Amino acid sequence: MTARLAQVAAQAGVSEATVSRVLNERPGVAESTRQAVLTALDVLGYDRPSRLRESAAGMVGLIVPELSNPVFPTFAQVIETGLVVSGYMPLLCTQTPGGVQEDDYLRMLLDRGVSGVVFVSGLHADTASDPKRYVRLRDRGLPLVLINGYQPDVDAPCISNDDAASIELTVSHLTALGHTRLGLAIGPERFRPVERKTAAFGAAVRRHVGPGAPAPVENSVFSVEGGYAAAGRLLDAGVTAIVCGSDPMALGAVRAVRDRGLDVPRDVSVVGSDDSPLMAFTDPPLTTVRQPVQAMGDAAVRALVDEIAGHPTPRGEFLFRPELVVRASTGAVPAR
Repeated sequence: MTARLAQVAAQAGVSEATVSRVLNERPGVAESTRQAVLTALDVLGYDRPSRLRESAAGMVGLIVPELSNPVFPTFAQVIETGLVVSGYMPLLCTQTPGGVQEDDYLRMLLDRGVSGVVFVSGLHADTASDPKRYVRLRDRGLPLVLINGYQPDVDAPCISNDDAASIELTVSHLTALGHTRLGLAIGPERFRPVERKTAAFGAAVRRHVGPGAPAPVENSVFSVEGGYAAAGRLLDAGVTAIVCGSDPMALGAVRAVRDRGLDVPRDVSVVGSDDSPLMAFTDPPLTTVRQPVQAMGDAAVRALVDEIAGHPTPRGEFLFRPELVVRASTGAVPAR
């Protein structure tokens, strides 16, 4: 028991004596501290004492993908802050390759009696997954909000970045610089945002360059290594500009260009996606399309709080407009 108290105290950032006071419902503990201890119990997988389980009604699950892509920690921070301000205690569930997955987290959250769940780029965005898992949650009356992955069969609001607008901004920028040979390096094609960006890319290239203009697409994984591999194949195809599906992929593309003895942007321009933290400080500073994370996170919190309160948000998908942030990784098409 002493070892468990120490673990919970370390997780919550409080003393073991404070943990003991919370578990025994003794006075003198601030509500925020009490909630931190109860959340620590949940995160560590310890059962709450039965007399404290009703407190889970003020908790909300937040399920995000692995955190190697910095846009996901940013989403988590915005949503967690909004939930706390609204009087809810967020329980962050981070998926890891080979580790705890979305369905496992859902079982835990349901056992804890959470008031609702926010999903960020989860299985709802994967066209190969079964949306019935979300339908079953709604049948139980659990409020849900989906971010970046519209599921028309799920009775829940969806907050999305406008993927077609992201591509249009990028292609317009690059063709204005004189590029006519553009390639897209993006993640697995089964994901809904990838489908949308791929379709929008071909249409935008044909619109800005010409009906017969090639628009090569290389699918890989959303990582630096994935961007490196996809960019290498696009360079073999002769592109002078690479549009990437994420900022980490763009960093991989920059490395691939340099490994060919070429320069960014003198020889090849590279554009990322999301405007993750620190992209202004890369070498070169990365041109990217900023996903409106703050606005999207705020909207997701408002929608979920309304759903919990019994005031359903209008159904359908709410698209948020991205912004092109031009830095030093894009330049005029090289002279031939």
